Amino acid sequence: MTETRMELRSHFLVAPSKSQTEQLYLSMLHNYFVYIMTNEYRTTLYIGITNNIQRRIAQHYFDSQNAKKSFAGKYNCIYLVYYEGFEKPNEAIAREKVLKNWRREKKNKLITEFNPKWETLNSQII
Repeated sequence: MTETRMELRSHFLVAPSKSQTEQLYLSMLHNYFVYIMTNEYRTTLYIGITNNIQRRIAQHYFDSQNAKKSFAGKYNCIYLVYYEGFEKPNEAIAREKVLKNWRREKKNKLITEFNPKWETLNSQII
């Protein structure tokens, strides 16, 4: 399990010393994303994977305003606060499973290291 985690970490794009612009550029080189969305008050987290992060953000927003059928829509998780990119879908799926099994405190720490002020990153995704 440690070897897998180490391998997945090698695909983790964000080093704390990089600017968000550098992070964005590096992540756009990848085809699959693990991302974390939250609500306005940062009380609920949604973790997902996608191959088109802009489209997925739009889908979450649409569902929050309309049908509210999905978890993200029901809890208004429409603010992107974290993402990482992967070349292969199985890598993204494995990372998503790892993150979903973490306790909330550990997820909060991951987000804070990536995005210290928990700023909404929706507009930074090209």
